[in-house]
Amino acid sequence: MAAPLELSCWGGGWGLPSVHSESLVVMAYAKFSGAPLKVNVIDKTWRGSRGDVPILTTEDNIVSQPAKILNFLRKQKYNADCELSAKQGADTLAYIALLEEKLLPAVLHTFWVENDNYFTVTKPWFASRIPFPLSLILPGRMSRGALNRILLTRGEPPLYHVNEVEAKIYRDAKECLNLLSNRLGTSQFFFGDTPSTLDAYVFGFLAPLYKVHFPKVHLQEHLKQLSNLCRLCDDILNSYFRHGPVASRPGGLPVPSAAVFLFTRRKHHLTPIILWTS
Repeated sequence: MAAPLELSCWGGGWGLPSVHSESLVVMAYAKFSGAPLKVNVIDKTWRGSRGDVPILTTEDNIVSQPAKILNFLRKQKYNADCELSAKQGADTLAYIALLEEKLLPAVLHTFWVENDNYFTVTKPWFASRIPFPLSLILPGRMSRGALNRILLTRGEPPLYHVNEVEAKIYRDAKECLNLLSNRLGTSQFFFGDTPSTLDAYVFGFLAPLYKVHFPKVHLQEHLKQLSNLCRLCDDILNSYFRHGPVASRPGGLPVPSAAVFLFTRRKHHLTPIILWTS
């Protein structure tokens, strides 16, 4: 029997299995690839001092960061990309890099920097799921980490303050959403009828923006105008998460034994690190 795979992650709300983008990326990929994850959501019994989840635990390994977790799952023969061509593999890497550069700062800003959103939604939600006194400390630490990440990626001279880069953040994010919408078109998923790594990342980025009820909705309003991206999120939720977050491949289909690498022709490994920083 294979060693159990346990994923520690933030839990869900607003119809999502997790409100945390990195957690959603891993959960979606596990669904697509058939990886049998046991999901352990963070609650009042949690003893960590940082918000650096998701974390995958096996009998012999502890793996953090979505890209590293996905690579580990591929090595265990859980591969959602075994049917992609070399070009599609290269496109996957390019679009994930685009997400990290253009969309990530706006996601971080929406959740962790925009004051109304942070104090009325983000901080209370996360604080309610972790034990005291960590609940008084960790949300602020995560907010500062998000702000530092934004300034690191978008605060080039002379724009050193987050207020100075806010307009550019959201302009870039809207352009990124438009590009994703044009690329998806009328297809069910980004590379046809089967979801892949790119779908997992796009879902992880977009679903919280789409579903969480924020008082300030700079990006949410624009996203909701792109009906195909919203449909992608809804389809993944309805098809893969209707019965909860535990991963399984529809119909119990086995994962091909040769599906070890992300792209079978060139054996690339996906390495970009994206989303929340804590």
